Amino acid sequence: MGAAVIDTIGRPLATEAFPTTPAGYRHLLAWLSSHGHVLTVGMEGTGSFGAELARFLRANQITVIEVDRPDRRTRRVAGKFDPVDAYAAATAVFSGRANGTPKNRDGTVEAIRALRVVRASAVKSRTQTINQIKSLIITAPASVREALRSLTTTELIRRLAASPPGTDLTDPATAVKIALKRLAKRYQHLSEEISDADAELGALITHTAPGLLALLGVGTETAGQLLVTARDNPDRLASDASFAHLCAAAPVPASSGRTDRHRLNRGGDRQGNRALHTIVLVRMRHDPRTRDYVARRTREGLKTKDIFRCLKRFVAREVYHHLTSAFGSGPSASPAT
Repeated sequence: MGAAVIDTIGRPLATEAFPTTPAGYRHLLAWLSSHGHVLTVGMEGTGSFGAELARFLRANQITVIEVDRPDRRTRRVAGKFDPVDAYAAATAVFSGRANGTPKNRDGTVEAIRALRVVRASAVKSRTQTINQIKSLIITAPASVREALRSLTTTELIRRLAASPPGTDLTDPATAVKIALKRLAKRYQHLSEEISDADAELGALITHTAPGLLALLGVGTETAGQLLVTARDNPDRLASDASFAHLCAAAPVPASSGRTDRHRLNRGGDRQGNRALHTIVLVRMRHDPRTRDYVARRTREGLKTKDIFRCLKRFVAREVYHHLTSAFGSGPSASPAT
């Protein structure tokens, strides 16, 4: 990794490269300190490849600022070179263009994020497995297909996992039975993995933000995603509007001439937006207040996508108040949706 130092009036002082290892981080800090008192460090990728360095610097009482990657036009003009990027990051912090507080990755929310990665991959693999089972059944010999095609997924997996497939591998029916049995056992193993992850996530989320799970329409999956979106320091978000913008639930003006309207935001954290969307869907089906709101806004001529936009914004506000309350910052009251 490349590092650069500038002084308090923006003049370049030095540049150096360091390995991305614990020893390299210590050498970096010593090198920075050798040029005087370190005020702030600007970094790219504090939530990915720079996460451990950001943790190390914060642990040593160094203020870390998230720096956006230079746009393509700047990269084409200045080129891609570590010292150039390091000076660009330092200059961005010095000028005030970069002022974002990076997400912390050293608390219970980071543990939730790690477990959700495993759960998500297990869910995806389980879906692929059941699709493969059904595909094999469709093309299987009639003696195999007719005995299985009318079963539910639960009955199908149980029967396949317990069935004796035979030993004659030259027989296509036997080979299909062996393949189906192995896939069924894989499905069962993945289901156990998902159940274990759900139990662990449920305990972590209840410990971290119990009020979040109490909200109507918020389950373990959506609560976990919203916590990961906000991370361990939601206080870096100045208001519920900031959280809504982060989740792509902030209204975007789309007016023209005499038409005054807003549209859905297509940016932001798409997984956070998906969690809000799921909560809204549940409330539209089961919450009388939400159904009344939808009916009233529909009578006023509002389109469904615009009603969704409004409801997502309401949910984002409610979730933000519970998140800041859970982490000991911000107001504790939660508005009605």
